[in-house]
Formats: sequence, structure tokens, C-alpha cells
Amino acid sequence: MSTSSINEIPEEFRISPINCDSYLVNGQLKKWKGNTTEVFSSIRTPNKEGALKPTLLGSIPDMETKSALEALKAAENAYGKGKGLWPTMKVSERLKCMEVFVKKMKEHRDIVVKLLMWEICKNKSDSYKEFDRTIDYINDTIEAYKNLDRKSARFDKEGGIYAHIRRGPLGVILCLGPYNYPLNETFCLLIPAIIMGNTAIFKPAKHGVLLIYPLLQAFQESFPPGVVNILFGRGRKIASPIMKTGAIDVLALIGHSNSAVALQDEHPKKNKLRLVLGLEAKNPGIILPDADLEHTVKECISGTLSYNGQRCTALKVLYVHESIIDEFNRKFSEEVDKLKFGMPWEKDAFLTPLPEPNKPKYIKDLIDDAVKYGAKIINKKGGELSENYSFPAVLYPVNDKMKVYHEEQFGPVIPIISYKDIDEPLDAMADTDYGQQVSLFGRDVRKIGPLIDTLANLVCRVNLNSACQRGPDVYPFTGRKNSAVSTLSVYDALRSFSIRTFVASKDTPYNNEILENLLNSNESNFVTTEYLL
Repeated sequence: MSTSSINEIPEEFRISPINCDSYLVNGQLKKWKGNTTEVFSSIRTPNKEGALKPTLLGSIPDMETKSALEALKAAENAYGKGKGLWPTMKVSERLKCMEVFVKKMKEHRDIVVKLLMWEICKNKSDSYKEFDRTIDYINDTIEAYKNLDRKSARFDKEGGIYAHIRRGPLGVILCLGPYNYPLNETFCLLIPAIIMGNTAIFKPAKHGVLLIYPLLQAFQESFPPGVVNILFGRGRKIASPIMKTGAIDVLALIGHSNSAVALQDEHPKKNKLRLVLGLEAKNPGIILPDADLEHTVKECISGTLSYNGQRCTALKVLYVHESIIDEFNRKFSEEVDKLKFGMPWEKDAFLTPLPEPNKPKYIKDLIDDAVKYGAKIINKKGGELSENYSFPAVLYPVNDKMKVYHEEQFGPVIPIISYKDIDEPLDAMADTDYGQQVSLFGRDVRKIGPLIDTLANLVCRVNLNSACQRGPDVYPFTGRKNSAVSTLSVYDALRSFSIRTFVASKDTPYNNEILENLLNSNESNFVTTEYLL
């Protein structure tokens, strides 16, 4: 499961080490002269001695607290306590900056996609999709903000008081993205945050970090100084000191709830801090007795193993009715074993290496623990190990003594549980700490209807006869309990990173004259009825 020769890699996907020696603070690309951290791919290629080793992709700055606080100061100054150029700028002008950025970002498509394949081992098709989907997300956000602003380009009157209601920024954002979608999900935080007039400090995830380097100049050239500040390094040296200052107004994070809680605890002004969080999930698939098994198996393959199951929206446990469990297990296991493992650039490679060096051992430990408590690996290839991969293991029967029952495994292992009464999976969902999505497979509306009514109160998206997913990006993306705080989508994210604010004026000749003069003078970027085209 490793590349044996550099010559087997197509020329267009070969990579030379990239030494990221710059960071962006206050509109300047500054050279880093301190310690650096080497970045490796778990894809193994021959070293100088001919031995297969993890591939060196380059290096990034190992930045210190001093640089983090410098970036915070830049973001604070750019916001200027609400007086800064960016938060007071006309909406149309902020949108022009974003349009410039999109144009510049597109120029780096090939190198970003190549780095997605090498850094996080995402297959070629999904890597291109991630880049293109991110471009679409930004363009859709621009259009959504135009619509939002158009609806605000008017005055309301109630009880003798005129009101001009708009959405205003919140302040300074700390943005921390995930490794599994280091471009798309990170930008789903960063882009709506800054477009609404906030300023930001952004630190990429540990994996999928080098791919930000080609975009540094695009950020620098597209936005005023201090609007976007990009740092590299460890969270404890960067994020923690920033949070301790109490200057952050919004923590925007996609990752694990433990990280989110730890950072919140660092902030001294809890009521000031708004949270926009996408966290872990344990999304179940519930398969009813009358489900179309051929279709269900296909969707469950995609749901459990797309990107090796390393998605918060992945199906992480399957509940199958006892009357069809044997047939489902047989068909599902056969299809899992047919999946092609390969390097990210290989044609039709569905399974690819795991980017985290310790993940194969973690998966093996989960499997061993499940077997210890009575589970069996029911697919022939299940759990086959290499240095950078563990072939998907289908585990059955699974019970609550096993780690894989409770933990979000975030990798290629699929626990299956047989149920007799539908209350069994429903009770398990109610008792878990998570509540993002569920996939429901079946046909009988007399069963499906009441189930949907209950499931909609346990999770935030019920997928009927389809795998869980985030998109389309115009639909709400959120979760209950430990799965999310706030809502991310093209429409909702603009609201998550802003607050309703308005100018009120009593209906008097004196005030009305002032308002008319304001509107005619263009002295205020807030009080305007300009209609964006």
C-alpha cells in the first residue's frame, strides 16, 4: 500500500519540497527566521538510500506567541473598535475585494489540488471537487450578501419610529479549520466572517497546511492590511495566547469539541465570545426491514467510506433490522472488499492512505477492542494493515462495551448493530453526545412518517434513503449537542458572523429632514438605500 518507485507517479503529480517561509500580518508577507517544522506525507517514496519513507513535502514556520499577538494587534487595529476602514466600508466595496480574491485564487488551482492529494491523501477527483466547490461557495456567498443587503436597503416604520436595519460585524475572529477539508471547510468559516466586516486571524490545521502557502499573496493583494492575518504553528503557541487576551469576539472552529472547550476556557470574557463551531458526530444509518438493499448498500458504502470515513458527516454506525441483518452484512461486506485502494492520483482509487501517522494503530486498537468484546471482522480484507493504512473493517455484532460504539472513529472501520425494536436506535441516538444527521433507509410511509417526526428532534438533518452529507451549501449545516454551535451554510453563515443593528428615528420633521439629507449626501455607508446589482 505504498508507492514503490518515484517513476510510478505521473509527472504532473510529482512534487518538490515547498519551504513556506512567510506569514501574513497587517498586509505584509513577512519572512519567518525562526524554528520550522517539516511537513511529511504518509505516502511513502524512496529516500536517497532507496528506502521507502514518508515523503518530505516541505516546511512551515513554528511560530511563537510573540508573532501571534502581533497578528492579533493587526486584526484589532484593522477593526479599529468599529471605526476601521473594513467594518465601515460600503458593502459593495467589500464585495469587490472578495471578487478580486476569487480571481487570484483560481490561478493556484493545480498546486492547491496537488497539495491536497499529497498532504491529506484525498483522491484526485475529490481534491478537484474541494477546490471548485470552494470557489462556488465564495461566489454564492457574494450573491447571498447582495440579496441580504438589498433587503436592508429600506426603512421600516412602526409605532411612529423609522428603523434602518442592517447586519453589522462582530469584531475580531479567530479561525481554525480542520485537516479533512482544509480548504473548503476553513473557507466556509473565513470567507463569511470577513465579508461581513470582521477581521480575522487564521491558523491552518496540522495537516493540509502547505496548501495555504500559494494563497498568501492573493490574500495580501485583495484585502486591506490587517483584515486577514495568517499564522503557522502549534495551537498552544498561537491560539491559546490569543484567546487569553480576551480580545477575540468570535471563535470559529471546525474540529473536536475538546479543543473548542479548551479554547473557550482560556477566554476571560465568556459573554463576549460568540461561538461558530462544527464539531464531531456519530451519524447513524437506520435500515428498516423494507429497505431496498442494493440501493442501501451503495449509499452506505459512500456514507461510511468516502475519504476513508474521515468526515464529520460520515455514517459511523449502522443499525440494521434483525430480519435482514444477514443479507445486508453479506452484501455490504462483499462491496467493501471490492473497493480499490490506491494513490490519490490513480484512476478510480476510492480508498487512499491515511494522512495521520498514528491513525492505522488507532484503527487497529479499535478493532482489537471490539473483537475482545465479541465482535467479528465480517469482511475478508478487514483490518489488513500497512504503514499508512488499515483496510476497512466491518464489525458485527457491536455492543456498548466497545470503544467503537462510543467514539467517533474518523477512519475506515464500520460498526454494525442489529435491532429488533426501532426504539433501540432511537434511544441510542438520544443518549449520545452528538446530534448532527441520520440516514434513514426504508419505503413504508406509515413507518417513515412517525420516525421522521422523532428523528428531526434528535438531529438537524434527516437523509431519506441517502448518505449523510454537508451539501448543497445553501442548506443549513449544523448539529445538536456536541456536534455544532451556530449554523454554517451560504445563507446562515453570514448571520452567524454578524448581528442585527439599526438606526432608529422618531417620525418628526426635524429627524426626517436629517434622514433625507443623510441619504442624499452619501456621508454614511450604513444609512443608505443603494440597491446592489
